[in-house]
Parts: sequence; C-alpha cells; structure tokens
Amino acid sequence: MSTGVFDPPEVRRREQRGWYFYDWAASAFSTTVGTVFLGPYLTSIAESAAEAGEQITLFGVIPVTAESYVPYGVALSVLVQLLVMPVVGAIADTAKSKKAVMGVFAYIGAFAVMGMFFLQGDNYQLGGLLFIVANAAFGAAIVVYNSFLPQIATPDERDGVSSRAWAMGYVGGLILLVFNLGLFLGHSSLGLTESVAVRIALFSAGAWWALFTLIPLARLRNRPAPPLPEGEVRRVGLGQLAHTLRDLRRYPVALLFIVAFFFYNDGIQTVIALSATFADQELGLSTTVVIVAVIIVQLVGIAGALLLARLARRYTTKRVVLASLVLWTVVLVLAFVMPAGSAVLFWVLAAFIGFVLGGSQALSRSLFAQLVPRDREAEYFAFYEISGSASSILGPLLFGLTLQFLGSYRIAILAMVVFFIIGGVLLSRVNMARGRADVERGGEPARQL
Repeated sequence: MSTGVFDPPEVRRREQRGWYFYDWAASAFSTTVGTVFLGPYLTSIAESAAEAGEQITLFGVIPVTAESYVPYGVALSVLVQLLVMPVVGAIADTAKSKKAVMGVFAYIGAFAVMGMFFLQGDNYQLGGLLFIVANAAFGAAIVVYNSFLPQIATPDERDGVSSRAWAMGYVGGLILLVFNLGLFLGHSSLGLTESVAVRIALFSAGAWWALFTLIPLARLRNRPAPPLPEGEVRRVGLGQLAHTLRDLRRYPVALLFIVAFFFYNDGIQTVIALSATFADQELGLSTTVVIVAVIIVQLVGIAGALLLARLARRYTTKRVVLASLVLWTVVLVLAFVMPAGSAVLFWVLAAFIGFVLGGSQALSRSLFAQLVPRDREAEYFAFYEISGSASSILGPLLFGLTLQFLGSYRIAILAMVVFFIIGGVLLSRVNMARGRADVERGGEPARQL
C-alpha cells in the first residue's frame, strides 16, 4: 500500500499541468461529437437508408426506426462501458504503466472518431459501431485519468486541481466547437457541402483528442503497482464489478457517496441530454438558439468551475456541492415557468447550467478521491464512472413516463427535482472525516450505513 508521501510541490505542479490537458483533449469528443454534430448527422444517414428501402436494424439484429437508431446506439454504448470500465480499472491498478493503459484507450477512441469522416450515404451501421467503440474507449480512458488525481495532488490541492482540469476541458471543447460551428455555418462560402463540413468537424475532434493526449502521456509518471494478493486472479466484466461492490462495503462512506452521486448526477445528465428537446418541442426555439446556448454553457462553465473551487476552500467541498444541487433545482423551476419563444431567457438558463455544471462535477470527483483506498484508485474510479453512466437511465425514464402520461414537457423537466432532493439528502449524510479515516485504516468490517 502506498505511504501517502507526495512529490515536492514543483514536481507535482508539472505533473498536474500535464494532467489538465487530458480534459482539454477529450472534451472535443463530448462537445463536437456527442453534443452537436453526430446525433443529427447519423440520424440523417439512417433516414437515407430507410428511404432507400432498407430495414433499419441495430447491427442487423433488432429492427428499429431511423429516428430511434441513435438513442438505442447511445444506450448500447453505455452497456458496453459498464462491461469495459471495471476491467480497465482493475488492469490499470496493477499494470506496470498506468498511463500506457490510458493512452491505449484514448487513441482507440480518437481513431474511432477520426473514422467518422468516412460516414456518408446510407452507411449508418458504421457510424453506430464507431460511436460505440469511441464512447466505450472514452469512458475507459477517463477511469484511468481520474485515478491519477489522488496520486498527483495532496488532499488540500484536489479541489483546485480537479476544477482547473474541468475548466481546461471547457476551454478546449469550446475552442474546437466554435471553429467547427463556423465551418458548418459557412460551408457554402468555403465550397463545401453540409455533409463534408460535418465530417470534417467529426474528424477534427478525433485529431484534437489524439494530438493533445500526447501532453499528459509525456508529463504523467507511473507509480509502482502492487502485486495481486497470493491466490487472487484478475476478474473481468461483471465479476470485477461485483467484487468492487462487495469491497465497497468496507468503505461505507464511499458507498454512501456513490449512491448520492448516482441520484444527483442522474438529474444533471438528464437535464443536459434533454434540454435541447425541451427547447425545440416546448419553447419553440431554433437550432441556432440551442447552439448559442451550448457555447454559453461552455463559457460560463469555465468561470463556474474555478469559482466553486475557491468557495470550496472557504466553505468545504461538500457544502459547495450541496449548494450547487440547490442551484440545479432553481434551474428546473426557471425552466418550468419560462415562457415559450424566449431565446434570451433560455440563454440565461444556459448560463445557470454552465455555472453549476462544471463545479458540481469537478468537486464531486475531488470528494470521491478522498474516499478511495490507496493502490486501487482506478478500480474505484471505474465504479464511480459506472455509477455516472448507469444513472443516465432513470432520469430519461422518469422524463418519458411523465411526458407520456401527463403530456407536459414542463412537468417532465420539473420532475427531475426528485433526483436532486434524494441526492442532496444522501450527500448531507456523508461524513468525510470518517471516510478519510476508513481509507487510512485500509477499510473496516462491513456494517450498516
């Protein structure tokens, strides 16, 4: 087990600066690919195949409609993540080169994204496959990336380091997104078709991811990996997931935090995923208005992540995260009462979202880093990421059921308050001092929370 002895400050700062750049690199996938361009473009390719008389299927197995192909593909990619991430976490903790594990998955994802340049015509199956590979690799690399945080930053540094990395991600994602939006909106003047402009944007996200990943790979250092206990074999898939869950019972505070995070992150991810649909269907706003909102979220998110980190130093990280959940509730109330057709008010809402989004997620990562047992950081951060991915199921389900039975987007979006309330109540019961003590003792016998 590691001793908890850290490198001198100047050595840590160099490694931390390198670590920041992976957020800068990988955010291109989240913004350019996941948020803006791939979904509509891949749907249009599936619709072209349907118009040509082809039956749309999920990899030749499950018949689906062209409109539902992308949502089903996203759901399948999350399932693949759930299988891949615990395996990668366990491997990274015992690998001779943890950063090599991160690099392998980062480049698998980056090259899959660059391969999206070849999406055209009616080849929607290729697009679905590339997205599933890219999203699974993205999650796997993030697991290893996050696991470096407890190693490169002392406990009192982690809020600031995590938040600065998150802010760097916003900056990197924003720069490339603005470039690609300019390319998309001005494609005619550049002599490009809309399809080619989108394909170039997708390729650029993969190239950006690949290029800037070189910086953390050069700056991060590997630590000696502990050998597997005698007689223990590395588990894979759901077996590793079940093993980690059983072991989490020895760290009850970490387990309670994971449950709290599951609920409030579900609310966060649902609001982000469905805000564009809400703007279109309920508020009657144009795609251009939504694109401007995405840029506002990125811009304000930079300041929000850094400011909330400063507040965490003064008021404690847990209190600031709890306060951010209150602000998320305010966001939902504003959405509920917002009049239709008001672009300005929707942009104000986007600013609220941007302010609390980066800070709540960056500080949550920092909180969990204090509760992770030494030498098992990647394994536990795999469970953290799995919780974040799995939580993207309940929110959309509640949203869809509310919409189906009550027929109101406004009530559906307001219903997300329940996730922030449950998550906030559970988080308020997380005793961070006891959790840190559990880590120092190497866990404790399982007992009731």
